[in-house]
Amino acid sequence: MKASSTRRTLITTTAAAGVLALSACGGNVAGGSAESGEAFPSGPVTITVGQDAGGSTDRIARAVAEGMAEDLGVAVPVVNKAGANGALATKEVAAMEADGQNLILLNASLITITPLAVGEDEAVNLDNLDVIAGLSQDDYVLVASPESGFETLADIQENTEELNFGTTGVGTGSQLAQAVLFAQAEIDGTAVPFDSGSPALTAVMGDQVDVATIQLGEALPQIEAGTVTPIVTFAEERPEFLPDTPTAIEEGYEVPVSQYRALAAPKGLPEDVKERLIESVQSVRDSETYQEFNQQNILTPWEVTGEEVVEEWNALAEQYKALVEEYDISLSGE
Repeated sequence: MKASSTRRTLITTTAAAGVLALSACGGNVAGGSAESGEAFPSGPVTITVGQDAGGSTDRIARAVAEGMAEDLGVAVPVVNKAGANGALATKEVAAMEADGQNLILLNASLITITPLAVGEDEAVNLDNLDVIAGLSQDDYVLVASPESGFETLADIQENTEELNFGTTGVGTGSQLAQAVLFAQAEIDGTAVPFDSGSPALTAVMGDQVDVATIQLGEALPQIEAGTVTPIVTFAEERPEFLPDTPTAIEEGYEVPVSQYRALAAPKGLPEDVKERLIESVQSVRDSETYQEFNQQNILTPWEVTGEEVVEEWNALAEQYKALVEEYDISLSGE
C-alpha cells in the first residue's frame, strides 16, 4: 500500500509539472480551440503581406510578428506575396482554414479604394475575413525626382513637358490621393503603377518617373538624404518631420486620403482563438519596442477594435466613391 501510494503521488506531481511547463511556453494551453480540441497555436502563425518586402506594410507586419511570436510562444513568419495591391494574397488567405494559423496584414486601400478600380469579381471586401484589430495610420507625401527640377506644386502645374507620375498600384491610396490632387489642380500626366511604395520610390530616385505619392514613413529617409524632393503632404497638418513642406490643404486642395492597416484572418474563427489573437496583438501594441517602432517609422497608432475597423473602412469607401464621382476620376486606367 505504501509503494502504491508513493507511485500515485509521483504521477500526480509529474503531471502537474508538465502542465506548468506547457503554461510557461507561450500560454498555449489556455489558447485551445473548444471546437477543434487542439491547443492554439498548434504551430507557426503565418502573417501574409500582399506587398513587396521593405515597404511600410512589410515593416509593420514584421514588427507585429516579432511581438506576437514572443507572446504566443511560436514562430510567426512573414510571407510576401505582392500583386494587385494585396488582393491576390488576401483572397488566398481568406480561403484557408479558419483556425488562426494564417493571418493577413490588410491595407485599408484594398477595401476602400481598389473596388473603385476593378470589377466586382476582382474586388476584396471584409465579408470573408475576421478583422482582429487596427494597427496604424500612415500619411502620404508627393515627392519629385531632383532631376525633374520640381520643388513646389506650382512648378508641376507650370510644367509644359510630358509628366510621368508613379503610384503604388491601381486602386491604392497613393493613386487616389494623387488623382484627386491632380484633378483639382488641373495637372495632366501619365500614371505608372508599381506593386508597392518601395519600387515606386526607387523609380523616382532613378528619375524613371518625375513624381510619385509615397507613404511618409517610406519616403522620409530619402527626403532627408536629398535623393527625392518633397512637394506636398496629404496630412491634415504639417508632419513634425516635414515642417517646411506644405500640405495639399494649405495649397488649396482638399484630399482626405491616408493609409490604415489592420490584422485579419479567414472568416469563422473560433471565439477563443479570436480572443487569443486579439490579446496577443494588444500585448504587442502595449510594448515599448513596438511603440518605438511606430515613432521611428513615423506611424500614427490606430489601435481600434476589429469591429471599428469594419465600420470606419466601410464609411471611407463611401467617401472615396463620392470623390471619384465628383471629379470624374477613373482609377482603372481606362
